Amino acid sequence: MQTESSNSSAAVSRRQFIKSSSLVAASAAAAVNFPAVLRGQAAQTINAVVIGFGGRGSGAGKNFLDAAKQAGVEGKILAVADIFPEQANRAQRQFGVPADKCFSGFDGYLKALAVPGVNYAILAAPPGFRPAHFKACIESGKHVFTEKPVAVDGPGARIMYAAAESSKQKGLKVAAGTQRRHAPAYRETIKRIQDGAIGEVTALRAYWVNGGPIWHRGLKGNSDLERQVHNWYHYIWLCGDHICEQHVHNIDVCNWVMNNQHPVKAWGMGARQMLGDQPGEIWDNFAVEFEYANGVRMHSYCGQIKRDWSSVSEAVVGAKGTSNPSGTISPVGGERWRFRGDNVDAYTQEHVNLINAIVKGTELNEAKQVTDSTLTAIMGREAAYSGAAVEWNDILNSKFAYGPELLYTDAGKMKWGEFRTLRPPLPNQHDLLKTPPMVAGA
Repeated sequence: MQTESSNSSAAVSRRQFIKSSSLVAASAAAAVNFPAVLRGQAAQTINAVVIGFGGRGSGAGKNFLDAAKQAGVEGKILAVADIFPEQANRAQRQFGVPADKCFSGFDGYLKALAVPGVNYAILAAPPGFRPAHFKACIESGKHVFTEKPVAVDGPGARIMYAAAESSKQKGLKVAAGTQRRHAPAYRETIKRIQDGAIGEVTALRAYWVNGGPIWHRGLKGNSDLERQVHNWYHYIWLCGDHICEQHVHNIDVCNWVMNNQHPVKAWGMGARQMLGDQPGEIWDNFAVEFEYANGVRMHSYCGQIKRDWSSVSEAVVGAKGTSNPSGTISPVGGERWRFRGDNVDAYTQEHVNLINAIVKGTELNEAKQVTDSTLTAIMGREAAYSGAAVEWNDILNSKFAYGPELLYTDAGKMKWGEFRTLRPPLPNQHDLLKTPPMVAGA
């Protein structure tokens, strides 16, 4: 995947971190607040499972192991899970995972989470599966690193919001693959914006405009489901379209600048131009305007078609200046500021921050904010598909789901042979929008 670029269960997760019998025998009050027990203790073991072992999953596994070293803890990958056995089995070579801990099939993630000692889950399967996988992780008391986006429609987002709230109640730590939030340049610049360096924010711009076209893996597999999952990037129910799968990074930055508020309305347009006769249903460009509750507009452009100009960036306009939140501030009539500190590998740093939060007991839970940014992208996508203005509460409460029913109720029970051919929604199926959706092939 191309990117830029988690009550017996809670108690079990805590005990997995505790190595000495004296700590096990500590008071019940101390055991409940387990990060406080671990604070100051060296050489703790974080035992991970990777769910979704494609390119991003194997990359995130390496990022985790590197981060554990940086954080001064022992990190191990005890198990992996992937729908396809050939992908799961690669973990034997890459990370030395035993063959009997390389699980495959739709229920592989449940088997991996049940491996004794696992206390940290890395979610990197196609985004359509993310709500089910995240919910299972939280129910089993695991800390979570989740790739983005975390849903493809309103029903999936509602599962994420409910699990996010449960993760907070259980004291679980969650980091998301929105790497910019872990990059020092972005962190320092956005803090300055929020402290008033360019005055009140009046407008934002977000770009993910690549030279394209979107890659295509070809037709591999013996059934519709196999072919679609292998080529997941081209199907809405699996990736959410590229406005969700990639542009969510830039959208997330804009929401962050706005003090983690989300837009309340969107309208826009887009098209399927360069993909032509290739299999799939996603579009290759979107132009969406978002409106926040205070009236500020975010202008969003994303596309993967051949062009001479491209940009992956964000910009902020304020009453007293402008900013590129990746590291510059230009106040009106003042001296331009540029971040000159040391940067880090944000792919690794997001795991460092998560591990430190677990061991030191500091606050880190990005589940709600990444769901907010994902649903923002979904709202923009539906506005473009339909040609109608779409409001936040409409998309949040929509009952329309792009994936098969089991994906939202019991994903572990999905089977190859029982999969129905998915097609873009027909006008009379779409319960949200006032005008027919203009999805390719509808």
